[in-house]
Amino acid sequence: MKFEKTKYRLVNVADGHEFEDKGWTLSDPAGKTPSLVRAVYENRKFTPREDLDGIYRYAEWMPISRVLRKSCAPVTYKSKGLAQYLGLENLYITFSGWNPRIGAKMRTGSFKETEAYSVLARMDADEKRILVVQSAGNTARAFAQVCSDNRIPIVICVPEDNLHDLWFRRRLNKCVKLVAVPHGCDYFDAITLGEKLATDPRFMLEGGAKNIARRDGMGTTLLSCVEKMGRIPDAYFQAVGSGTGAIAAWENACRLGDDGRFGENKMRVYVAQNDPFTLMYDSWKADSRALVDLDPDEGRHKAEVVLASVLSNRKPPYSLAGGLYDVLKESGGDFFLASNNDIIYWLLQFRNREGYDLLPAACVAVAALSKAVREGVVKKDEYIMLNCTGGGTLGALSRGFVLKEPDLVLSPDLPAEEVVRAVSALF
Repeated sequence: MKFEKTKYRLVNVADGHEFEDKGWTLSDPAGKTPSLVRAVYENRKFTPREDLDGIYRYAEWMPISRVLRKSCAPVTYKSKGLAQYLGLENLYITFSGWNPRIGAKMRTGSFKETEAYSVLARMDADEKRILVVQSAGNTARAFAQVCSDNRIPIVICVPEDNLHDLWFRRRLNKCVKLVAVPHGCDYFDAITLGEKLATDPRFMLEGGAKNIARRDGMGTTLLSCVEKMGRIPDAYFQAVGSGTGAIAAWENACRLGDDGRFGENKMRVYVAQNDPFTLMYDSWKADSRALVDLDPDEGRHKAEVVLASVLSNRKPPYSLAGGLYDVLKESGGDFFLASNNDIIYWLLQFRNREGYDLLPAACVAVAALSKAVREGVVKKDEYIMLNCTGGGTLGALSRGFVLKEPDLVLSPDLPAEEVVRAVSALF
């Protein structure tokens, strides 16, 4: 089937300036202040595509030019076990991971697949540049799998300490190249390495939160929930490392509010981090748009001790217009913390109540919801969406797996030209 490119324009969140997408536009070239840009779709109505499979069911609100193989959409269901335990009447769980029993078949076990299938489908099939993605683990696994399945060349930069997250059912296609930063380095260092590589015109940065395709792919979690719930939730819960998923959910809540068929957008966005890595939490509680100071060595140490290491981003899209600070302000939301002990507790409780395992980051979201209930932040009859962003990996791994070894290990302190020379030799 021939897919017709989605029709949309871009808007600068800071000043409302609308302009055309040049193909891989990440910011407004005329913008005067740091700001995200959003897609304004020609189809203003939420229209799931019955003729498309997987995540592309939501293609009308994704900035894509093609569809790729083997995608799966998030799955939403009304909770019974956890809802009863927390005393909630209308708790809906949106799960992105591996649990065939409920129809969830994301093979890498993480909602990062929603990003990969959207970002890579935004690329033209004849794109000559090589995509560069930086990751703390789950994003790397998702992009590597999707690129391997669809023969798309990519360079993925990850911390060497997170290589245990690079597991796959079978060996990847050689189009996937993995470049690690050495032991003791973190996600920020992987970002630095990728930025140096992208100084060469043969490579292109994926763009992270600034990429509308990444956000609108992640925003399909809310679309899944609203399809099941029939309305915009009163409250939304998610763990955050960069906050991009929560930003994406809010953007789609705004689109759904404009649609008008799913109620007003009164959704409060609640997010959480894994203590002691609390950069955005501390900034929010200080009512500061600017991120509070975090010494790099202290940040690396805190990233090492948290169980949800994917939540330890030292360069999140918090402060810029349309970023997480604005989302929390506009939605009337708040920030929570969860300890490593909380993660272990809710990992066990969730499995007992819902019947499957979650990744540590998703357990942080469950812990935040439980604290919100205990503190009276949410009412028992409110419609609540719990975004469980990954899980089922125990079942996925039980089927057998192989680890992807790095093709190179490079210091983030290397000059850009040396990074480019070393990585280019892989192709």
